Amino acid sequence: MEEKIGLTIISPMYNEEANVESTAARISEAMAGMTEPWELLFVNDGSVDGTLAAARALEKDRPWLRVISYQENAGRGKALRTGFAAARGEIVATTDFDLSYSPDHLRRLYDYLRAHPDVDIALGSPYMPGGTVQNVPFVRHAISRVGNKVLSFAMGGAFTTISSILRAYRREALESLDLREDGKEIHLEILSKASALGFRIKEIPAHLRGRKAGKSKFKFRITFLTHLLFSFYERPMIIFGGLGLVLLALGFAAGVSIAVMRFAGTLNPTRPLVTLMVLLIVAGFQVFTLGFISMQIASLRKEIYKIQMNDRRLGKRVRREEETTK
Repeated sequence: MEEKIGLTIISPMYNEEANVESTAARISEAMAGMTEPWELLFVNDGSVDGTLAAARALEKDRPWLRVISYQENAGRGKALRTGFAAARGEIVATTDFDLSYSPDHLRRLYDYLRAHPDVDIALGSPYMPGGTVQNVPFVRHAISRVGNKVLSFAMGGAFTTISSILRAYRREALESLDLREDGKEIHLEILSKASALGFRIKEIPAHLRGRKAGKSKFKFRITFLTHLLFSFYERPMIIFGGLGLVLLALGFAAGVSIAVMRFAGTLNPTRPLVTLMVLLIVAGFQVFTLGFISMQIASLRKEIYKIQMNDRRLGKRVRREEETTK
């Protein structure tokens, strides 16, 4: 009979040769005294340096460590999805490989879910009260702060940190999500789908520190664009509604100006103000209506998530019954 695993820790790695040994050692130290069996999955996302060889060498004499690898670099999302599929723990935690969040956070997340059986997903947040940020470059910190505020607004303001990898999930919650993203957008995808499906998500304070070894994989342009698209995807009314209201306001302002000039006797009939007013008002109504339609599509998308969840659960139940009848 397969050993029951209480906690699976997943850490994606890409060209992290300088951190392999220290990451394994620090996580092992943080797990000291763990009463339930646990495992650590290093998922090699197509590294081209000595990362995989170093990890394989450690795996030989560490029964709690498993190394999973594929050849081509595909992104953090692919690495996490690969780890999720291989995880055996009742609770699955994820962390960055350079341990910018110290590994004791993993125990805190695990203990939090164990102590709160009604919570499905726990997030580590450096931006909530009690959280801290240290030794992170000012520009990157500022971008992260602003980006997470925008993302939080798009998701209804429920969370202070949307894009962090430091999380813990109940296995049932993960298995209910049909995840597709290969890049860092998977963090946004998970929260979007989990929230739509009604899973309970809570944050706990976390302490973020800048990387000490290796090279950061942060790319501002890509991150900015994906976060902007996600915000629009979650709340299309932000753009369509706002633009529609602006156009309507300009149209009505043009109408007021025409009325004032008409009564003052200064209206020039050769100027196309009336045409401009009509165009602005019509365009405003059309854009605002498009935003309303997009909002309905977003609601429909959430219903599709629920259908997908039920299909996945039904498929799992069927497979379980097939295994018991063999």
